[in-house]
Amino acid sequence: MLDEPKLRDFMAAIGNSAEGPGRIYLVGGSTALLLGVRAQTIDIDIKLDPEPKGVFESIARLKESLSLNVELASPDQFIPPLPGWQGRSEFIGRWGQVDFFHYDFYAQALSKILRGHDKDLSDAKALVSLGKVVPSLLIKYFLAIQPDLLRYPAINPHDFESRVNRFVMECDG
Repeated sequence: MLDEPKLRDFMAAIGNSAEGPGRIYLVGGSTALLLGVRAQTIDIDIKLDPEPKGVFESIARLKESLSLNVELASPDQFIPPLPGWQGRSEFIGRWGQVDFFHYDFYAQALSKILRGHDKDLSDAKALVSLGKVVPSLLIKYFLAIQPDLLRYPAINPHDFESRVNRFVMECDG
């Protein structure tokens, strides 16, 4: 299991060993960990954009030395990218030449709502409780990506829309 100090050690080590600038977006359990929603997580899910030079060599070393599981996983692999996601991604800090961000909270919440597991829904509700996500804006962002859902054949658009509406009603209720 991974705790916050180990995650921060990972970020510092990656940033300080990267050979060039870039951005790393944290997703899922890593975001929940840094926001204080969870005490531990299983793995570190990240998106690289732009990819810092030498980052994969650093990840390979750190996976072994820190006993970590690192995955390239982000909401845009499961749902269409939300317009303006990069601008809404919250800055965490800079280590070396690498900037670390939380991937857009709205995209994270929508992907968690789509998955629908209890832990995912709890994380999404925590984002609302922390003021990171305004429930009514989730509908706006869902509607923005709705036309592109057909590019994601595993998604049932009507079911997804129902889940989003139910989530928003529960948060507003």
